[in-house]
Amino acid sequence: MNLLRIVLVISVFKLHAQKPIDSNYFSNPLEIPMILSGSFGELRSNHFHSGLDIKTQQKSGIPIYAPADGYVSRIKVAHYGYGKALYIKHPNGYSTVYAHLQKFETSIQDYVKQSQYKKEQYEIELFPKQNSLLVKKGDLIAYSGNSGSSGGPHLHYEIRDSFSRPMNPMLFGLEIPDTKNPAVTSVFAYPVGEKASVNQSAEPVKLRLIKQKDGTYKTEKISAYGKIGFGVATTDQQNGAYNKNGVYRIKTSFNGKPKIDIGFEKFSFDETRYLNRYIDYTYFKDHKIKIQKLFRQTNNPLSIIKQEDDNGFVRVAEGYSSNFTIEIKDYQGNLTQITIPVIGKKDSLGVKKQTPKDLQYVPSANSSSVQRGIFTINFPKNALYQGSYLDIKTTGDTLHLHTDNIPVHKNISISMDISNYNTTDKNKLYIARQVYKNISFYTPTRREDNILTAKTRTLGSYTLAMDTIAPSVKAANFTDGKWISNNKTLQLKIEDTHSGISSYRATLNGKFILMEYNYKKDVLTYDFNDNRVADTQNNLRLIVTDNVGNSTTFEAIFFRKKL
Repeated sequence: MNLLRIVLVISVFKLHAQKPIDSNYFSNPLEIPMILSGSFGELRSNHFHSGLDIKTQQKSGIPIYAPADGYVSRIKVAHYGYGKALYIKHPNGYSTVYAHLQKFETSIQDYVKQSQYKKEQYEIELFPKQNSLLVKKGDLIAYSGNSGSSGGPHLHYEIRDSFSRPMNPMLFGLEIPDTKNPAVTSVFAYPVGEKASVNQSAEPVKLRLIKQKDGTYKTEKISAYGKIGFGVATTDQQNGAYNKNGVYRIKTSFNGKPKIDIGFEKFSFDETRYLNRYIDYTYFKDHKIKIQKLFRQTNNPLSIIKQEDDNGFVRVAEGYSSNFTIEIKDYQGNLTQITIPVIGKKDSLGVKKQTPKDLQYVPSANSSSVQRGIFTINFPKNALYQGSYLDIKTTGDTLHLHTDNIPVHKNISISMDISNYNTTDKNKLYIARQVYKNISFYTPTRREDNILTAKTRTLGSYTLAMDTIAPSVKAANFTDGKWISNNKTLQLKIEDTHSGISSYRATLNGKFILMEYNYKKDVLTYDFNDNRVADTQNNLRLIVTDNVGNSTTFEAIFFRKKL
């Protein structure tokens, strides 16, 4: 009986999992033309894009409506990332997400403000009870904005399944006009293994694209031998937008036999950083072009690869002529096809793989530690996707940890011995990533006795830096001792040019007030609609602290009549 129950439960689960998507369930969240600045699965920095970026006519404040019945299951307000974000759970098991918001609908906004004032903090994450904030299809839920790590006003919109995996919203019937074929800018061939070659080279080879009269592409003929993979740089452009977005599907075949099928329909957040294994990371860092490798290497568990034969690789034998075909589609089915003629020929190598000299080998299969001068670098298991030779050396208080052309998947730790510094200075020291000779950025650093430690997932130069200068604070839209009854907001400019702003706290007449931090403009804003001011005289006090503990206290008096 127990076995039968287990079988029935598994069967029901499978039926539920395979239930077809209802393309009419969700309506559009905006009542403006749907034009995209970013597509689902698009290749971003260290991750795949998990939703659609919908243009909001270059302005904030566009109303957003619930696309189906449900309840607000999560609210997050942060300075960075998604900024102000709203999550709605729907009866069909899916959730929708709205990010970079300007503000929430009034009842939701009040709920958030009450929690922020209760906890006396701006950044907050809330999980309302199921019956607290119910919404019906078509209800106003928020207004679009530019909060968090957003490069301009837009709505980031997601649909997630019951396991919180982002899904392509286009699967749910969202119509985006698109009559343009995907564009292709580069095609590469990758010899794999000691005996493999392409055009007498053991290194990756860029192929010349030749557009045909029928709109398809061919490359020049290549001579190849052994195990070969291919890669492509491709983008898609929807109607009404200049943005170069991601494509929907890439399929390849070798002499008609399917080799790999890559589809941008769904993925999990746990796997999204493997984008750095999926693309040719080294080429991207050198040329700012993302080549999608149409083959699966070790340490690449990406579920966007739907089907594959021999991990997408082809085996080219001496004396055989073959064709490798790449088919690229957008969601509307517009097709771009590339044919690569391959001649099997075992050439003598003109370009051989370079043998590293004076470099440190760092394995991937197990953890390792490297010491250089006052620095110790710890690499956890699988920090790198594959064992690699790294150029690691020091110059004084600067660590040169290779260059950022090899991807790092897990945090590596950089520790530095500062016992030669006096006690006063030690409290102001931190590890910074050196981008240019005179430009460096704070890396989150902790100190235990005489050891500073920072964690990072980026190779490059790291240096010891000191910050003894407190943040600067200036009034932005008021003057100390003046009346500001007509102001809608109170704004202050805060800056720290060294370690950066860590925290801030503001009070009016001794009581906490909520201030929103726009790090892109270095501005703190208090909204007078919060009604925390006294009639006539108000005493403002703001404390701003940087990442090594330097702080500035700003005090001012302003006068205001309650309106």
